[in-house]
Amino acid sequence: MTDGGDRRGWPSKTQFVYDWLKEEILSGSLTPGSRILQQEVAKTLGVSYTPVREAIRKLQATGLITYAPNRGSAVNSLSADALRELYLLRGAVEGLGARLAAEKVTPTALAELSDIHSQMVAVLDGDGDVDAAALASLSKSFHSLIVETGAPLIVFPKAQEIWTHYPVPRSQSLWASTDQARRSIAAHEQILDALISGDGELAGQLMEGHIAESVQFRLRDGS
Repeated sequence: MTDGGDRRGWPSKTQFVYDWLKEEILSGSLTPGSRILQQEVAKTLGVSYTPVREAIRKLQATGLITYAPNRGSAVNSLSADALRELYLLRGAVEGLGARLAAEKVTPTALAELSDIHSQMVAVLDGDGDVDAAALASLSKSFHSLIVETGAPLIVFPKAQEIWTHYPVPRSQSLWASTDQARRSIAAHEQILDALISGDGELAGQLMEGHIAESVQFRLRDGS
């Protein structure tokens, strides 16, 4: 684990520990299956056990950390079957959002989606190394806007719950692969075209296919 650094400015010790542990998990410093030892975290960050225990409890509620008797707390590790279930669920939820979005999308929302897509293309085709974190953030905005546009009352909150409880560690992100990133951006363009034409069935199918390809990438990548 990396050094905890300066804690000044954090709203509470529990929040500080929570954010630090979450970053360690998402960055890949703590890999799936890694045990979380309270005493080690407390020593690294210079805090007592209490905020560490509370932060771990909060992370268990999000699904990032699991607890098992006789083993303690560990970074959640999804099996291949669990990943397939997760992405099938994502496909169903986000596919429905895309289908409904085709009926409701406004020129303003289409312009925003087009702008996000253009930004992703610019990041991918820019000079130097591809910024995978920027692409991941923009992709999240693209998917989020589509689902929120189509189904803001029930489906969108469910999608947010899935994204929050099962975030993809950056070390396992498809955006770290230039070839896969290019295919994903092409899929976004097809989805956008379907929304522009008002074809909800096609938009939903394309979204489901896009998410299905994402899980295949993660499984091939050994996640």
